[in-house]
Amino acid sequence: MNHPTGPGPVVTTAQGAVRGLRQGDTTAFLNIPYAAPPLGAARFAPPRPHAPWDGVRDATAPGPNAPQSGRALGSVDMSPYFGTGWSRGADYLTVDVRTPAATPDGGSLPVMVFVHGGGFVAGSTRSALYDGSAFARDGVVLVTLNYRLGIAGFLDLPGAPANRGLLDILAALGWVRENIAAFGGDPDNVTLFGQSAGATLVGGVLATPAAGGLLRRAIVQSGSGLGAFTPEQAARVTRAAAGELGVAPHADAFAELSDDRLVEAAARLAGLDLRTATHHDPLAGLSPFSLVLDTQPADSVATGLGSGVDLLIGTTTEEGNLYLVPTGTYATSTAEDVAATAARSHPDPSRLVETYRATRPGASPAELRSALLGDALFGAGSWALADAHAAHPGSATYAYTFGWRSHALDGQLGAAHAMELPFVFDLAHLPQLHGPSALLGPDAPPPGLAARTHATWVRFARTGAPGWEAYGGERRATMRIGAEWTQTDDPRGRERRAWLRRQP
Repeated sequence: MNHPTGPGPVVTTAQGAVRGLRQGDTTAFLNIPYAAPPLGAARFAPPRPHAPWDGVRDATAPGPNAPQSGRALGSVDMSPYFGTGWSRGADYLTVDVRTPAATPDGGSLPVMVFVHGGGFVAGSTRSALYDGSAFARDGVVLVTLNYRLGIAGFLDLPGAPANRGLLDILAALGWVRENIAAFGGDPDNVTLFGQSAGATLVGGVLATPAAGGLLRRAIVQSGSGLGAFTPEQAARVTRAAAGELGVAPHADAFAELSDDRLVEAAARLAGLDLRTATHHDPLAGLSPFSLVLDTQPADSVATGLGSGVDLLIGTTTEEGNLYLVPTGTYATSTAEDVAATAARSHPDPSRLVETYRATRPGASPAELRSALLGDALFGAGSWALADAHAAHPGSATYAYTFGWRSHALDGQLGAAHAMELPFVFDLAHLPQLHGPSALLGPDAPPPGLAARTHATWVRFARTGAPGWEAYGGERRATMRIGAEWTQTDDPRGRERRAWLRRQP
């Protein structure tokens, strides 16, 4: 990571001038507003343009982030991922921009815009894992953004537009379109990428007609094209939130409440049963917030939306471990737990379990439970989105799995959810990622894995090709990323096909 070396250049945006901070061979511009502060009733309204400012705005220090409560996952240290919690301040709809110290004139550098994860309730640009200096070092203009979370961002309220957090991301992309050339970036070569909830939001952008012309490429890291709630499921969350707060389920009533009360209520909504007669809970109870849509993003993409955008999509090979190992429920898993996980996620759970037992002979109940949970959350929705996108000409689809196994938590954490992030951002060297309870565990990753993974993401953003064959047709070429990189064809075809009957 680069250290500050002095005042950086001044860049003039449509809203006003900003001064960045020189950090070795890169420059950081932090806490630049892309929309007006969401105060009072504006928390439940579409994002509005930010007022212009006079003079030069200081962009050398991190700013506030979206209201949120602290978040942890058992015994693993996820603070580099979630950050340090809520940094208060009204003007938090902001972007951080990192550029090479010397940028060419004319806006010719590829642009990458990152959407953080955190279950739709946590995370921010301040998290250590999202320092984009390595992208800037390698000739990319990297943008990270904050968006509304929890009740303000995703509770479906009468009197308010749905998916306000997604509207924030579209507004940030509009800011990029208008301003990024001033930072050396090419507004016609924008790659939107995200992880977990952020990746599901990227899929939502792909499925949004209003996103046309705002991005050229997309990367979906452990997201889901099947991760949206139905309006019926969302209404259940709204009733529960209104009950917790003792107010009417309407935007006008929620607008009278403080951010503190909204954050406290959101934390008490965990564990709601959102299964209905026709749909399972796509987040398996892990979060009461998601996109709210009549049609899943994968199904919208299947109609041709997003067909002009190149897509790189993948998962880790042991996604479910992150939700089982740190809480101690992995080691105690039983056959009954395996059956319950399948029943919560699939209309034919017995056949699903039979398929996984056949494709994974000798697997323990813990391994089967983790595999089913990971695919319920991320695998099935990623396959559906990849298949839908690949069915349309005009752009390419590429698939990967990330298989390097962390030895954290007595060697059990493995290639869990979020494991690829330090490698994508070329930050695997960060001290806080190493140790028996840290994400990357006590052992050093393979030499060169971070550099190669990061370079692959940069190559895709620059050229639209990551370095292996496209996904589609019968081959479904997929790159397995680890100590060795190996391309396979449809590596989990039987399990993928078992998820095609995802809804009655």
